Amino acid sequence: MQKAQNDNFDEFAANYREVHTENVQKLSGKDSEYFSEYKIVELSRRFDTDKKIRILDLGCGDGICSKFFRSIFKNSSYTGIDISEESVDVAKKQYSSLGDVSFEVYDGEHIPFEDNSFDLVFIACVMHHIKSDNHKQIVSECRRVLKDQGSLVIFEHNPNNPVTMKAVNTCPFDKDAVLMKSKYLKRLMTDCGLAGAKVRYTIFIPRVGILEKLVPLERGLYWCPMGGQYYVTANKQEATPE
Repeated sequence: MQKAQNDNFDEFAANYREVHTENVQKLSGKDSEYFSEYKIVELSRRFDTDKKIRILDLGCGDGICSKFFRSIFKNSSYTGIDISEESVDVAKKQYSSLGDVSFEVYDGEHIPFEDNSFDLVFIACVMHHIKSDNHKQIVSECRRVLKDQGSLVIFEHNPNNPVTMKAVNTCPFDKDAVLMKSKYLKRLMTDCGLAGAKVRYTIFIPRVGILEKLVPLERGLYWCPMGGQYYVTANKQEATPE
């Protein structure tokens, strides 16, 4: 399979979680799995968790988000795709038994599903590994496979945050990462025909000691552009026939 020239995580597939935890835990107080789960918890505040939806996780890596989607969005079905064959193999071994979960390798450019297939497309800290020339192609493909009124959600590291920048600069698999500001992704979604793009910032407070008790206060800081991460949401709205 010919793949797009984006970062490929085959070499990190076997020990991705361990390497990531070693990098982020000393700065944040939490392990790698925590930062996967928090994203799905955050989405549970924006979307109806009881609704039966079909979810696509683009750049799913080792598939860890599948277990949080299945436990929090209990009526959902989940599909993960990634260009890393080794990562997809790990995901299949670890999470295929969850039920309503599947994983596929794809070429990094063309999402291997029909138009109007998914209610939610989720991209978690993947765009900074994709060459900028491919960004519009990826987002346009996400729009294509979304159902009418479906949502695209992209989480990213925030280059405005110095702790995030330190974590990225010391992470072995982020050596070629190019971080982007939220306004870039917001504009990209709009340019690709998605509507109502909105930004929310997250991860302001270290999860250590007494500071962890203050974490719930972060919800009120969603507007502040200094969060360690942010996410952008936008919807597909087909034109109404005249």
